[in-house]
Amino acid sequence: MTRRKVIGIIFVVAALMKLADMWGIVNLDWLWRQPLTAYFGPLLILYIGVELIISSYQHNSHQWLKRPIPPMDEGKRICCSVHYGGDEYVYRGEVFKGARLDAFCGGIRLDLREALITEDEEIDIHTFMGGVELLVPQTVNVLVKSRSFIGGVSNETERNAKSDIPCIHVVVSNFLGGVSIRNEK
Repeated sequence: MTRRKVIGIIFVVAALMKLADMWGIVNLDWLWRQPLTAYFGPLLILYIGVELIISSYQHNSHQWLKRPIPPMDEGKRICCSVHYGGDEYVYRGEVFKGARLDAFCGGIRLDLREALITEDEEIDIHTFMGGVELLVPQTVNVLVKSRSFIGGVSNETERNAKSDIPCIHVVVSNFLGGVSIRNEK
């Protein structure tokens, strides 16, 4: 068990102890007499604990299930959906024709660094308490349009000045989720 998981479990247990005290199951008045800890503290502790547990899975590369690229008709985009887990899709020389990615309480990693991208393509992403990691080649530009509620998009790609290179249009809709886009070697 990693350090992050242990800290996360400690925070979740502390929040549950406060709730048990509020409901009269245990008596911890001596601990919770400050006004700040009365209501704000348990919610903050619960949030931090859950965030630490979830992020410990996101940062461990062995948690990702390596999946084959979903079958698609000629010229159609792929559709990937994940619920309560993590899937990884890696293009190794295949032609990329766009994608729709749905992450519900889980994560998707889409590696396009070796994909054949010859024209502008669109990636439509929807997250709910989940995340998506996009790895794109340096031979494309990325344009992002985002609608996020308590979430966000991190676009760390380098913009290429050439006007004749393809562009990936990423359209994101986040609810308590996030998207990371970068081009690593």
